[in-house]
Amino acid sequence: MKKRALISVYDKEGLLELATCLVNHEIEIISTGGTAQYLKQNGIDVTDIEAVTHFPQMLDGRVKTLHPRIHAGILALRENADHMETLKTHAIEPIDYVIVNLYPFFEKMNADLTFEEKIEFIDIGGPSMLRAAAKNFKDVVVVCQNKDYSLLIEHLDRREPIGHPLRKKLAAKVFNLVSAYDAAVCDLLNEEDFPDYLSVSYEKKADLRYGENPHQKASFYVSTYQPRSMKSFRQLHGKELSYNNIRDIDVAWKAVCEFEETACCAVKHNSPCGFALGETVLDAYLKAYQCDPVSIFGGILAFNAGVDAKTAGEINKLFIEVVIAPDFEEEALQVLRQKKNVRLIQNTIKSSFEKELISVDGGMLVQTSDRRLYEDLEYVTEKKPDERDLEELLFGMRIVKHVKSNAIVVCKDFQAKGIGGGQVNRIWAAKQALERAGLKQAYLASDAFFPFGDVVEEAAKHEIRGIIQPGGSINDKDSIRLCNQYGISMVFTKTRHFKH
Repeated sequence: MKKRALISVYDKEGLLELATCLVNHEIEIISTGGTAQYLKQNGIDVTDIEAVTHFPQMLDGRVKTLHPRIHAGILALRENADHMETLKTHAIEPIDYVIVNLYPFFEKMNADLTFEEKIEFIDIGGPSMLRAAAKNFKDVVVVCQNKDYSLLIEHLDRREPIGHPLRKKLAAKVFNLVSAYDAAVCDLLNEEDFPDYLSVSYEKKADLRYGENPHQKASFYVSTYQPRSMKSFRQLHGKELSYNNIRDIDVAWKAVCEFEETACCAVKHNSPCGFALGETVLDAYLKAYQCDPVSIFGGILAFNAGVDAKTAGEINKLFIEVVIAPDFEEEALQVLRQKKNVRLIQNTIKSSFEKELISVDGGMLVQTSDRRLYEDLEYVTEKKPDERDLEELLFGMRIVKHVKSNAIVVCKDFQAKGIGGGQVNRIWAAKQALERAGLKQAYLASDAFFPFGDVVEEAAKHEIRGIIQPGGSINDKDSIRLCNQYGISMVFTKTRHFKH
């Protein structure tokens, strides 16, 4: 019996080579609509779908392949005598190859289209045929991605049978694709923050050399449709990015995107070790460097403004893993490229993450992102902050959001002077930040309330001018009393910023 292949694709890349190969091996091609027209225009002999179904396409093309003569031909088990007898009774011939790719729903999710227009890009017939063929992969070869055409061509030209392992692999690719496709459709329709089932749609962007450590495997996946910053960056120079690079870039980029003013953030081991605003990019970098000249070595630098040649020259005095910015002057690129391994990343999309997903053993934690700086500002001490004081305090709190808990940031002149984070108690983080800052009349920001008065006591030793913290401890009165005693202003934000 002559073999038959059903082809229905939106993306025509590589199709002619595959179709020519099928014809050369005397495999009949059945095709639909635009695919059939395209093949005929290029000299490929095609059987129209209507000649198989004996039924016209209808409902503006919504119904073409949803027919028993198609799905029975795909789903019939060749070793099942009853199935084959049923096909014979109804004069249905088996379909041995299904080559289908889907309407570009991922691309259309953020296109300038109405909701109704986007709905029309939800493919129904394509996923149905793919799922049917993938279920019956022992008898039907299914291909859902253009990049796999070469596998089929190779086996046909060698006249090699396509064995069970490859058939199963191709079938798995179908369900992998369709599940991501359906998840994107779900996201378009869904209005719940936390639906009953977690559907995510990510596509592999790169296999990484290794994960957090060399013995761990890793890949980098990006959203199939959301135009997010970590999906859209462009690498201009340097070695391929590592797992840790990408995690650190994400933190650094989110931090500088907090500000409209020119900002620089240095990150080491997934937490800021330097941060500053500046009149220029160079000014911001030098101030961020001064925060912790030791830890910045081998770190990540992020800027929310373009990097110029002078700044590049200063950066090149250090070993830096990655520099990310919205732009680089050509002279700056020439300077930075003198170091062959430094990764230079251009990113023009601001961070706009909406949900955070953290895997645990056997589960997933999902939360909305920490987008709010404060709920309300309450001035709780006798000494009130003036306008400049408040700006400095809020600057510190914006940095605190990106530091590992317990997080304390000491700042002055819109420059982080000391950062304490990742400690198991708040007083250790406070001492660390204050000692590193080593100056007086600065400001202290905390990601959570003070359960004891010890942080205020330590701050007073360093003559801290103002403190900002969420408030909400049953012992708030103790901290307020001590601030009044030492002449320190304190502001409550009523919003905490834990970052585990």
